[in-house]
Amino acid sequence: MIEIRRIKPDEWLAAKRVIYRVAQDVFNDARPLDESIAFYEERGELKDMDNIEQSYFENSGIFLVMAEDDTIIGTGAIRKLEEGVCELKRLWLLTEYHGKGLGYRIIQRLLSFAKEKGYQRIRLETSPVYQKRAVEFYKRLGFCEIPIPSADDEEDILMEMDL
Repeated sequence: MIEIRRIKPDEWLAAKRVIYRVAQDVFNDARPLDESIAFYEERGELKDMDNIEQSYFENSGIFLVMAEDDTIIGTGAIRKLEEGVCELKRLWLLTEYHGKGLGYRIIQRLLSFAKEKGYQRIRLETSPVYQKRAVEFYKRLGFCEIPIPSADDEEDILMEMDL
């Protein structure tokens, strides 16, 4: 059975591994997974996950995992950006679970949380080059692109939605 729940304190490493595993596919990283993880850890790519309590729960947010039989298969989080605006972070789902409505289920839980917390808008950052499916998914949910004047075509985009 697949469940969506708050991350447990001892699960942050497993959650990070899921994100790195999906990112390896998305960004076409040919290195072995452990080598890829070491490279990105050295760069501090997921440093917000080193202290989930502080980065999310103490920042008017939440960090959820999707698990099948206690094995993490996906993640998703919300944290405060500014007054009335939250940020959607770390929405990742193992590739073999795509196309089953699971991403939709977890984002609905996150959007409900954001509304309950009183946020008026939600924002996210993603890559239009590497994450085309994600961009289309967000657009179907009602997110709109926010222009970044200094960005070029290869850079991430910001997307936002009114809650």
